[in-house]
Amino acid sequence: MDAVDRKILTELQNDGRLTVTELAARIQLSVSPCHRRLRDLERAGVIRGYRAVVDPAAVGLDFEAIVFATLRGSGGDTVTAFEEAVAAIPHVIQAQRLFGEPDYLLRVATTDLAAFQQLYDQRLARLPGVQRLTSTLVMKHVVSDRPLPA
Repeated sequence: MDAVDRKILTELQNDGRLTVTELAARIQLSVSPCHRRLRDLERAGVIRGYRAVVDPAAVGLDFEAIVFATLRGSGGDTVTAFEEAVAAIPHVIQAQRLFGEPDYLLRVATTDLAAFQQLYDQRLARLPGVQRLTSTLVMKHVVSDRPLPA
């Protein structure tokens, strides 16, 4: 990956709806080589996809919590069962496995505190292999959906 590829990535992270013509103009490259580089970045998996960034409040998901999960064990079956169950919960908008304790960080978005409590009681607390859940409420987003540095 060279400086031109990094420019392509920077521009697309800022505006994923750019046409190839607009992108080429911004990075000062002709359309054909720009398109070829773009296809190469997509085929190599550097660009994994394109999506709209939706404002959670605009779709009624004003409430966000961070849930830390500690599992009873770290065996393969336990981890697999937990991760599959977490992936099946649409309100878990991000899940990361961590080193040390806790084992997982889950970002959860719901309509309000009551909806979070219901999700917590009916789904999160019943996840396979869970020893302990600890949650905290998000007060404010300071940095969110920031593009990766070039």
